[in-house]
Amino acid sequence: MPADNHKLKVSLVVSDLSSSGAGRWGGGVRPFLLAQALRKLNYDVEMLGVAFGEKAEAIANTDIPIVAFPCEYHSGFLPAASRVLKKIDGDIIYAVKLKPSSFGIALVKKFLSHRPLILDIDDWELSWYGGEKWQYRSGWKQFTRDLFTAEGALKHPDHPLYLKWIEGFYRHADVVTIHNQFLQKRFGGTYIPNGKDTDLFDPAKYDYRASRVKYNLADYRILMFPGAPRPYKGVEDVLIALDKLGQPDLRLAIVGGSPYDDYDRQLKEKWGKWIIQLPRSPVNMMPEIVSAADVIVVPQRNTPAARAQFPLKLTDGMAMAKPILATCVGDIPQILADTGYLVAPNCPEDISSAIKVIFADLDRAKTKGIEARKRCVEYYSIETMAQILERIMAKFELR
Repeated sequence: MPADNHKLKVSLVVSDLSSSGAGRWGGGVRPFLLAQALRKLNYDVEMLGVAFGEKAEAIANTDIPIVAFPCEYHSGFLPAASRVLKKIDGDIIYAVKLKPSSFGIALVKKFLSHRPLILDIDDWELSWYGGEKWQYRSGWKQFTRDLFTAEGALKHPDHPLYLKWIEGFYRHADVVTIHNQFLQKRFGGTYIPNGKDTDLFDPAKYDYRASRVKYNLADYRILMFPGAPRPYKGVEDVLIALDKLGQPDLRLAIVGGSPYDDYDRQLKEKWGKWIIQLPRSPVNMMPEIVSAADVIVVPQRNTPAARAQFPLKLTDGMAMAKPILATCVGDIPQILADTGYLVAPNCPEDISSAIKVIFADLDRAKTKGIEARKRCVEYYSIETMAQILERIMAKFELR
């Protein structure tokens, strides 16, 4: 840990500080968790990055200093990246995501300044495009259009061609950190879980009944998905299960919705009678919202994107001592262990059966929730993240 009279600075370089990027949950996503853990170790932490399509003043966090340079999706990235590069002044650089817009900028700074660089990989970025199978197959004419027209695909730094290139450079980081076995098998690195602020997410501080009244949930048995629905996250499987059960007092509460596309609308068009949509809320409000749930659902489908993730909503439920219904995908079985209800992925029938089991013996389900909180405090807290980071950062302090 740095001495009090010489607080070392860490520059966290984030790929997208817009409201649809790292800012979408108001401080609850991976970069902010790492920042919290580093601050527990007495590091001075600043977060820097571009903000795609956003005004800089729209990106703010009351606890962590943020420097964001806005740019449009298909223009202005290089000037914005240059401004980020000049502002990085930490003793240690910590890039979050294996992308040109974070690791790429940080790697240039490492070569220019000779400062140590840590890379955190929290997704397999190519999984969104088919993984290893993806190839850029356009001819020279299309390549020219993609590169030089105003909204050409290659104007955006997150194009899969650039993601594939940047993946080949990950070994140039001094240290790699990851949060699940899938990523560790692919990239190696040190495991740091997605920790939860278990003091903030403490069920003893919130009133279940009052929260249900406040959010208009009191008339229903509530399954809650406290995240952004996307097809691989399996929300459709829960809605199909509710259709099969046909019990009128069951509802799926979706908190926040998708900032990426119109997937929310598609879900509502088909299954609107089962859905209650709650607005996106800052992280300090999420415990109160989660406290209103009867069950937290984490129904990930068995896809490469899902296997490469550590679902934050899982530890939301665990920390709040909620019964959790999740699928056996990625690290979920290891994280949850025997403190929740696990079913096969892509299987609405199993989900509907598990819902019946949970509500048939809710006392047992609540006991499992209490055990889940104990497990979260021990293995998946900000304190746990800090303990692992302390060992990593000690290597640089001895230089």
